[in-house]
Amino acid sequence: MTIRLDGNQTANALMNTLQGQVAALKTAGVVPGLAVILVGDDPASAIYVRNKRRRAAAIGVASTVYTLPTTATQAELLAQVAALNADPSVDGILVQLPLPPQIDAAAVIVAIDPDKDVDGFHPVNVGRLWTNTPGIVASTPYGIMALLHAYGIHVAGLHAVIVGRSNIVGRPLAGLLLNHDATVTIAHRQTAGLAALTRTADLLVVATGQANLITADMVKPGAVVVDVGMNRNAAGKLTGDVDYAAVAPKTRAITPVPGGVGPMTIAALMMQTVALAERRANG
Repeated sequence: MTIRLDGNQTANALMNTLQGQVAALKTAGVVPGLAVILVGDDPASAIYVRNKRRRAAAIGVASTVYTLPTTATQAELLAQVAALNADPSVDGILVQLPLPPQIDAAAVIVAIDPDKDVDGFHPVNVGRLWTNTPGIVASTPYGIMALLHAYGIHVAGLHAVIVGRSNIVGRPLAGLLLNHDATVTIAHRQTAGLAALTRTADLLVVATGQANLITADMVKPGAVVVDVGMNRNAAGKLTGDVDYAAVAPKTRAITPVPGGVGPMTIAALMMQTVALAERRANG
């Protein structure tokens, strides 16, 4: 029987645990603080930020959104980052991407204190991940690992194929899987013979933004499939990168879209914010 990897249920359980951790921190005089910088009025970004604030409030994390206009300069954004770096009440800083074209996102990421970089994008944190001394890790990969753990899926010894090489999902997830003793192959749009490669995967993770890219004939029987895609079909319905209806019966376990990886991403952000606050509490 196929296991449905329920991200909503798992995230809710994790949030309940975090609520207790936050209460203990507050008893010790520490209120976890998350600062989110939103530049411009991109509707999708506004929704993401609102969801993050709601989750933070639910567990007692103090979250503040700093909104800058679409016309903000890079200097103005860097000044805001510098102020938050210096604020001892802020444990985690997140700059919502994408940024307007006049701003160099890479320069902004580098400006964030790596010990407050709750997104895990700073080169220092990327280096820590790839030297197997991770601190803060990108939220989506962290959430995927937490979801697999919650369902007792151990990746050691598995051949993991990741379709997608972004700095947000594919690359950091590869590092995490390697650190947990999986054998990892990263595929992308230039990969020849994709179907033959994905059929070798014990764990198949797909993060391409291409709806229903993975069909049943591309999946090994008994594989674990993690669908990171979030697309809308012609009817406006959310769909993943995997043809769920066709693929699910072949799998050992699979994430739905929606309700799979998405909730775990925000839960992972909260987990790492609380972990940073605990580090502050412990000096």
